[in-house]
Amino acid sequence: MHGEQNSPQKADATHPAAMLFGGRRDFLKTTSVLSLSLLSGASVWGAGQEKRDDMLYRTLGSTGEKVSVIGVGGHHIGRPQAADEGIRLVRKALDHGINFLDNCWDYHKGESEVRMGMALRDGYREKAFLMTKIDGRTGTAAENQLNESLKRLQTDHIDLIQFHEVIRIEDPDRIFGETGAFEAIQKAKKAGKVRFIGFTGHKDPILHLRMLDVAAQHGIKFDAVQMPLNVMDAHFRSFGQQVVPRLVQEKTGILGMKSMGDGIILQSKTVSPMECLHFAMNLPTSTVITGIENQKILDQALEAVRTFHPLSEEQLKSLLARTSSAAATGKFELFKTSQRFDETARNLEWLG
Repeated sequence: MHGEQNSPQKADATHPAAMLFGGRRDFLKTTSVLSLSLLSGASVWGAGQEKRDDMLYRTLGSTGEKVSVIGVGGHHIGRPQAADEGIRLVRKALDHGINFLDNCWDYHKGESEVRMGMALRDGYREKAFLMTKIDGRTGTAAENQLNESLKRLQTDHIDLIQFHEVIRIEDPDRIFGETGAFEAIQKAKKAGKVRFIGFTGHKDPILHLRMLDVAAQHGIKFDAVQMPLNVMDAHFRSFGQQVVPRLVQEKTGILGMKSMGDGIILQSKTVSPMECLHFAMNLPTSTVITGIENQKILDQALEAVRTFHPLSEEQLKSLLARTSSAAATGKFELFKTSQRFDETARNLEWLG
C-alpha cells in the first residue's frame, strides 16, 4: 500500500530545485523566480562540491562517494572505428580527473565495455568510479549480464550497477517481482560484485516516479537515478520538474544525461554545446554524463568544467526563453517522443 512518504512528492515552492523549474504551464512565473533559483544546484551540491586541479567533484547522493561533475558516456566510447581510440579517450579523461565512467551491457554488443576494460588496466581501475547497466528484468538475465560485464570490464566489482531503460509501465513490477532482477543484484552486492544500485530511463518522468514508488514499497532506496536533464526538458515532460525535487529530498544521487540529446538539441539552433553542459551542471546533479568520441569533444567537456560557475538570473532567463518554443512538442527530445533510442524495445530478448 502506498504510504504518504512513498507517493510522488509535490515540490515545495521554496525548494531550490522547484524554484528553478516552477510550474510547467507558467513560464512567466518560472522566469520571475529565477533570482531565487540561483541556489538551485548550489544549495544542494555547494557544501559537497570540491575542486582538485581543474576538476570539480560532487558527492553522489548519500553514498559519500566523490564523483566528477562530468562523466564519460560509454556508448560513444564504442563509436570510434579503432578500439585504441576509445581506450585512449578513457585514459585521457581519467588522467584529467574525470573519474565517473558510464557504460552498459548492450552498448555496441559489448564492445564499449571491452574497450573500457582494456583502458582500466595498468592501474587505471583505481582512478575510476565505474558504472554500467543491465537490461535483464529476470534474476537469471540480470545475473548473466552482470557477470558478462564484469568479465569485459576486467574487474571484480562494479561501483554502480543500474537497471537500464525503465521505459515501460511494467518494468518496476518485473524488476522487483519474485525471482526478479533486483533480487539477483542484491545477492551480487552481498557477494561484493556490486557496491551501489540505481536505475535509468529516458522516456517519461512518470515511469521514474513509479519505479521509486515500487522500490519504496519493497523498502528499497536507490543510490542513484539517471535521466535526461537539459534545457528542453525544462519545458516538456520534465524530469527536472517532476523527479529531481524528490531525489533531492531523498538524498539520492542525480545523474544527468542527454544534455544535448545526442546532438539533436543543437539542431534547434537555440543553444550552444557549452550552454547545454553548463545548464545541466547547474542543476542538483552529481554527474552530467556526456558522450565523448574524439579528442575535440573531450576538450569541450574539460573546458565546460573549467569555465563553470552558477548561472546568473539573466543566463537562466535567456536559456529558458530561447528554448521554450523549440521544446514545446518534444521534437528535439526524440528519446521521449519516438522509439529511436529504445534499444530494449528492439531487443526484447535482453529483458529475459
